[in-house]
Amino acid sequence: MNPNQNATAAAAGDFPLGGDLRVNRIGFGAMRLALGRRVPDPEESVAVLRRAVELGVNHIDTAGFYGFGDLQAHELIRRALFPYPDDLVIATKVGPLVETGVVPTGQASAEQLRGLVEADLRRLGLDRLDLVYLRVGGMGEPGGESVAERFEALAELRREGLIRHLGLSHVDAAQLAEARSIAPVAAVQNHFHVHHRGDANLLAECEREGIAYVPYFPLGGGAVPIDPTRLANVAARHRATTAQVALAWLLAVSPATLAIPGTGSLDHLTENVSAAGLHLTADDMAELAR
Repeated sequence: MNPNQNATAAAAGDFPLGGDLRVNRIGFGAMRLALGRRVPDPEESVAVLRRAVELGVNHIDTAGFYGFGDLQAHELIRRALFPYPDDLVIATKVGPLVETGVVPTGQASAEQLRGLVEADLRRLGLDRLDLVYLRVGGMGEPGGESVAERFEALAELRREGLIRHLGLSHVDAAQLAEARSIAPVAAVQNHFHVHHRGDANLLAECEREGIAYVPYFPLGGGAVPIDPTRLANVAARHRATTAQVALAWLLAVSPATLAIPGTGSLDHLTENVSAAGLHLTADDMAELAR
């Protein structure tokens, strides 16, 4: 039996997001509530969200473009959790434009970002968004374009009180520096996991500067999968699953990382949150580094 199976999200400790919002380091990514290999069941999605909060999750990551047809992550979150717990932090992303389906057709201009933020406020039933990421570019390598005009537009909304903290997603070090010259950056959300570590230097910078680093595809989704056979020995030693090892590695590699695994399954939710109680040793980390 896995000794960590009853751990709650609090077992991994917390992080002061933006300096003033303490969130448990195991959170929840909402994408799979409305998108996935199978058509999600909205009733199960609502049950997963409610159970996540019961298990100590107080950081939910979503986006207005997570959804298809009538099944939308924002609306599921509001249905499941409104009125929201006082300590719940909801992060959202703006930037991609999606006309039909789920594939972005372009990036929002600075002028269009206000409408996207106001739509997120309305759909989530909030007066102020806790954290808004500017999602930059497509799925290729980050970098190569300025974020200044668009980030300044979000900074203006922050000054107006519609946004509490700002973040960046899919950016490189130069874009982070450009944004920080305009307004404080509370979090960076980039592609990173145990077998995709190209962002290690940017993670180290975030750690130095007190910026949360929130990996997307923490369990190997997208174009760069995780090889579970390379995690099997460590998983066996801890009587854990390879997915739990992958999440525990993210939590161990830096105190600035926040894990946001997503699922539409109650069983997978319990498995993911239980990773908060899995503490890897130095030998484990050395083996996983190979």
